Amino acid sequence: MQAIVFEEYGGPEVLQLTDIEQPEPAPGQIRASVRAAGVNPADWKIRKGWMDEVFPTRFPAVPGTEFSGVVDAVGDGVIGLSVGDEVLGWSVGGAYAQYALATLVVPKPAGLSWDVAAALPVAGETARRVLDDLALKEGETVLVHGAAGSVGSMAVQLAAARGATVVGTASPANHDYVRLLGATPVTYGDGLVERVRAVAPQGVDAVFDAAGKGALPDSITLRGGTTDRIITIADPTAAEHGVVFSSGGSTPEESRAGLTEQARLAADGTLRVLVAQTYPLAEGARAQSASESGHTRGKLIIKP
Repeated sequence: MQAIVFEEYGGPEVLQLTDIEQPEPAPGQIRASVRAAGVNPADWKIRKGWMDEVFPTRFPAVPGTEFSGVVDAVGDGVIGLSVGDEVLGWSVGGAYAQYALATLVVPKPAGLSWDVAAALPVAGETARRVLDDLALKEGETVLVHGAAGSVGSMAVQLAAARGATVVGTASPANHDYVRLLGATPVTYGDGLVERVRAVAPQGVDAVFDAAGKGALPDSITLRGGTTDRIITIADPTAAEHGVVFSSGGSTPEESRAGLTEQARLAADGTLRVLVAQTYPLAEGARAQSASESGHTRGKLIIKP
């Protein structure tokens, strides 16, 4: 089968389209014919070696952690899934490929496109997990940094669905999009504290940083000087500020339940999922470069 492979850390040029052996599912795993794979910032951070302490890489490696596809083979002990089932979920061993292995998948609703299905697992799970960790409740106000990105846009909608007031940082070009998602947009950068206070005089009860662009000091100020109820998924300086850096922790049951519900909401149009651009498998390096630029609104998808 064809896959995007890298054999050393480095820039996008280390990603090469290569013929590799088709994987066989181990007990508890399924193999899927990949219809779409999501591109995430973690993909290029792993490629650069920045996350080796958290996600050690064994070369040669195939990038990608989320996909949608059709079950092609079923390992021993798998219950409730059969060849031909349409699924979405998290890959084991890389999703930038024609086939991927997985242990954690859910059924794809009939009305959900392959591209949108592949855009849901990482962003949806991350947004749900952090909002749960923030203990966000109806009537509270949450500040979401990076509100136009794939995780941020999901967080805005899920927070609004909980009955929270949402303020979202974004570039001016994305303000209309952030409003459409259900948040009041503000521009990030110098003067952020004053701009947030102007639109949220009631104060900010929680902060979800999905951008990692140096907004933690301002976030602490907006929380009255405390780091309580501030979580980042993107700022590597979190520990210096005493802020929680979240990189996982959900149980498989929580992940399945959350993804099943988000897939249902996306299928019926309640949850908006913007696919910014799709790339053929051969252009995996180009897709990661676009993600690394940090200027993409919505999700990037690779189509094997």
